[in-house]
Amino acid sequence: MDIKIIIEMIGYLGSALVLVSMLMTSVVRLRFINLTGSIIFAGYALAIRSYPTAIMNICLAGINIYHLIRIFREERIYTAVETKQDDGYFSYLLNSNYEDIRHWFPEFSIKDTASDISYLICCESNPACLFLGKEITPGTVEVILDYATPVYRDTSVGKFLYEYMAGKGYKSLVFKQEAKEHIPYLMKIGYKINEDNAYELDLTKL
Repeated sequence: MDIKIIIEMIGYLGSALVLVSMLMTSVVRLRFINLTGSIIFAGYALAIRSYPTAIMNICLAGINIYHLIRIFREERIYTAVETKQDDGYFSYLLNSNYEDIRHWFPEFSIKDTASDISYLICCESNPACLFLGKEITPGTVEVILDYATPVYRDTSVGKFLYEYMAGKGYKSLVFKQEAKEHIPYLMKIGYKINEDNAYELDLTKL
């Protein structure tokens, strides 16, 4: 293949990654993808000797690295608020984020949800996670909703919530819904497929 075509394809790849990064709801994922796209596009710009473009993308890469370091070094302090699904503020958050919630949890419906466990996890008074669950057997909670707001879509808020629930005496969480966008997060944080083909997290091993 002609080297010019290869270089041009690299340029298209870098541009595509930068554009795709703008579609990310997770700030961390946005920074990582944008960083990768900026590095690739900087290489392309250097290859075609477009030095102003290369400098701009190198600067963008530096900015992304700076913000990623800040994100990973930042110590987030979370607070758990035990609430109810129909509580005014919790209900407002459910409704105002409903479209995004349905993206991650397609089977979730505010009207058809019956939960007996509701937590609002906050970070410095900012809503970070909405959790709804139902205790199906003593110590075992079926997860109805475990929605993290965009800024807090790393695993830190989940780890805090699960440790908090373990401290409350719960032994395991079970997730039975079809939610293909959410499954990678479950696997990353430690859920395993159980004998009933559902995803389960053993809280006693945290």
